[in-house]
Amino acid sequence: MSVTKARQIVLAARPQGKPRVTDFRLEETAVPTPGPGQVLLHVQYLSLDPYMRERMDDRESYQPPIPLGDVMPGESVATVVASHRPGYSAGDIVLAHTGWRTHALSDRSDLRKLDPAVAPVTTGLGALGMPGFTAYAGLRLIGKPKRNETVVVAAASGPVGSLVGQLAKLAGARAVGIAGGPEKCAYVKDELGFDAAVDHKGADFAANLAAACPDGIDVYFENVGGAVWQAVLPLLNQFARVPVSGLVAQYNDAGQGDRNDRLPATMRAVLFKSLTVRGFINYDFAADHYAAFLREVGAGIADGRIRYREDFVDGLEKAPEAFIGMLQGRNFGKLIVRV
Repeated sequence: MSVTKARQIVLAARPQGKPRVTDFRLEETAVPTPGPGQVLLHVQYLSLDPYMRERMDDRESYQPPIPLGDVMPGESVATVVASHRPGYSAGDIVLAHTGWRTHALSDRSDLRKLDPAVAPVTTGLGALGMPGFTAYAGLRLIGKPKRNETVVVAAASGPVGSLVGQLAKLAGARAVGIAGGPEKCAYVKDELGFDAAVDHKGADFAANLAAACPDGIDVYFENVGGAVWQAVLPLLNQFARVPVSGLVAQYNDAGQGDRNDRLPATMRAVLFKSLTVRGFINYDFAADHYAAFLREVGAGIADGRIRYREDFVDGLEKAPEAFIGMLQGRNFGKLIVRV
């Protein structure tokens, strides 16, 4: 018997600070029918990523806010159920922007086939997907580490930070990772091969970070902000480069921050140390560099030079709770929902 009902999770309310499960709503709908040029997709794996929190608020950002009642956005690995689009057939596995749902229609130009023989299909959501390319583009095109320089990255056990450090090592630089807790720090140092790992939950975090960077910091890959930035700032060397891909520590503050104004000290350092600070969105570089990223990182995964870790949660209904936990650092590796 064919499936006639689909499920989806929509934004039910705008969060006031940290999201709550009640800010989401699980709905049941009919499975849609594909029209000309469309494919019907059955979602197998859903990616949960920090940027989604930014879009839940009704404030200016690089993408418009999610309207109340709309499906939460997100990429997924899905199977083609039916196709009215040339080049796609039932059974194909694709990377698609479906949102948090079990079934979706797509006619998007960025629909991409995945080959399970090349790499596990879930890597399309992590190491060989948006998070991986964020690491690759930010480090290679903005950070530009040189041999023996020191590269520091926060959330170092996650999908972006873990690849930043490994690419830094492959470039001949020193890699220092910042992570939360002894288990994650051990993974960063012992399994990923970073030169040092510093626990941001430790009472002496700032002192420990300074000890791990005796020659200062030449590249800081920023994806956290907040107190971590405060510890990094005094250690930045002259002409240091700071790619800024995210500020997850600030996503829940509704613009209020933690009431510590770091802007004056930051701007003084930008001036006196001749820092390069550049914010970027990964798709800024995709047209010119995505194919090279897939070749290089894909080869690194295939031959074992690049490692990754995935953290699975089972069931679409678990997505809100897992997402909230991710924003608090509970996940260990790329967070994926097995739909």
